[in-house]
Amino acid sequence: MIAPLVVLLASLPGPIAPPSGADAAWIEAEIDGLIDLYQHLHQHPELSNFEQQTATRIARELQEAGVDEVTSGVGGHGVVGVIRNGEGPTVLVRTDLDALPVVEETGLPYASTVTTTDDAGETVGVMHACGHDVHMTCFVGTARWLSDHRDAWSGTVLLVAQPAEERVSGARAMLDDGLYDRFPRPDFALALHVASDLPSGRVAYCAGPALASVSSVDITVKGKGGHGAFPHRTVDPIVLAASLVMELQTIVSREVAPTDPAVVTVGSFQGGSKHNIIPPEATLKLTLRSYKSEVMDQLLDGIQRRTLGLAHAHNAPEPTITVGDSTPPTVNDPDLVARVVPALETALGPDRVVPTDPVMGAEDFGLFSLDGAIPGFMFWLGTASADRVAAAQNGGDPLPSLHSPLFAPEAHPAVATGVRSMTAAVAELLPRGGAENR
Repeated sequence: MIAPLVVLLASLPGPIAPPSGADAAWIEAEIDGLIDLYQHLHQHPELSNFEQQTATRIARELQEAGVDEVTSGVGGHGVVGVIRNGEGPTVLVRTDLDALPVVEETGLPYASTVTTTDDAGETVGVMHACGHDVHMTCFVGTARWLSDHRDAWSGTVLLVAQPAEERVSGARAMLDDGLYDRFPRPDFALALHVASDLPSGRVAYCAGPALASVSSVDITVKGKGGHGAFPHRTVDPIVLAASLVMELQTIVSREVAPTDPAVVTVGSFQGGSKHNIIPPEATLKLTLRSYKSEVMDQLLDGIQRRTLGLAHAHNAPEPTITVGDSTPPTVNDPDLVARVVPALETALGPDRVVPTDPVMGAEDFGLFSLDGAIPGFMFWLGTASADRVAAAQNGGDPLPSLHSPLFAPEAHPAVATGVRSMTAAVAELLPRGGAENR
């Protein structure tokens, strides 16, 4: 059973000064409605680039919250809200809209049962397995508080609900659609992201590189098909592709400097249809991760050289290599982190705001910073019960990761903490007392 919110907030350790963001009384009055919204979003997930109903609901929520201007259809299904409240800087707050092709196995009473057809024509389940439903709920709560408390801040808030984050293409699409030309260009950009292994009620942060850049690569290894009993009359793409999988592992271990983090993962190997048929081709799907653009270039060059070289060694036709979705790293501006973290500590208590290490996961939030021209900060929001975290640390069942069909955030305290922390972060960046600054 979830503890009453007022008890949860009162139990936060350390001195809590009156926060500049949402206080306990305001959250207590709003939390039931926000949890209803969360459960609705969780039950109605949509895949990347198909977030039409989700976008419609978020646009309506912003309008009902009193946001001054709400525009839909930006960069696909993106939604942009603007709150203008006198003189001051502009702060961007971002959420993401899309879900994943995952069949939910949480057993929750509000679990998703949605199925749909993906881009390949396959029937897939759909689930918010990466917490975007939590993100959207905190986003709406933040918009409500900002609209309700215009006397507490001055400036402009740009509320960005982004499609296709899981395809790392939505941020670029919104920017290409004139996000910073049609709407106020921000002075700061903020976002939060759920963490599956951080206790709810807490947030975590790091300065500098926080998430990696990512590139997707598709390789079609070509051969000469034939009967499995006569391999000498064929060029076997299965053997060639298997050799390539192993050879790719040497790029990081033998070409990239040990001090530069990098990942080359083969996530899919497909080829053949029957036991005794050597197919004409096999396909590999790769994900690449790094924190530096020059390291990403090094990975791509290593893949090309090995793929072409092995094809030549096996007397095979030339393979095809296609670089698909990609995005740069998310880098948290150190000065912005140093400014916002004390506000988070004031809002939540210093023991509830903890430093953490960067991860090799990827996000396209970094694109909103325009290569560092706009300081950005994404922080992590805890979603796991303290008991489950403690049990996992002591040899119990491991916590489900993000993208797992078992990922089930502890929504009530996570949303309360997310709204409180994000409103505090935004308020820290805007002058106090909007009324006298208009």
